Amino acid sequence: MSLTYFKRYQMELDLHQFVIPSIEIPPGYRFVAWDDQDLSKHAEVKYLSFRNEIDANVFSCFREQEGCKRLLREISARSNFLPDATWLLVTDHTESPEPEVVGTIQALVDVHGRGAIQNIGIHPQHRDQGLGTSLLYKCLTFIQARGLQRVMLEVTSQNVGALRLYKRLGFRIMKTVYKPAPITTY
Repeated sequence: MSLTYFKRYQMELDLHQFVIPSIEIPPGYRFVAWDDQDLSKHAEVKYLSFRNEIDANVFSCFREQEGCKRLLREISARSNFLPDATWLLVTDHTESPEPEVVGTIQALVDVHGRGAIQNIGIHPQHRDQGLGTSLLYKCLTFIQARGLQRVMLEVTSQNVGALRLYKRLGFRIMKTVYKPAPITTY
């Protein structure tokens, strides 16, 4: 099996004096707090958010909805999972009687006592409206409320939109790592 390596940045934000602005989302969108019953909804939007993105090459679980469900089961079963910092973003702008799930974010506490953001994803049809920023701020609010002074995340260097967002919010690159992944052909 041939491997390729993806350049990823470990980024960190100091929450000590970080002021989270008021969170505004467009009308018709709303946050839904973590509920175990919504794991499949988190998996669905994670899959729709990542399946055609560079990270689906880095993390094969993003290529299938079942892989995303498995990942979410693993994250939510961990003792360091932060359910109060884990959110869905939904919209009622849909023809269905059920709200459409358009975003997801999860968080943990890492071994260094920092918040660790996992896989923020926004459905491609709902991007460029500030929803990712709002979802990140919502998560950060609860990480900060827990008294955690720092938060980290990891991003693939080729994910320019996410990298730009994180830098704009004050995250700094702390370390560069290379993630091996099998070369896939479709």
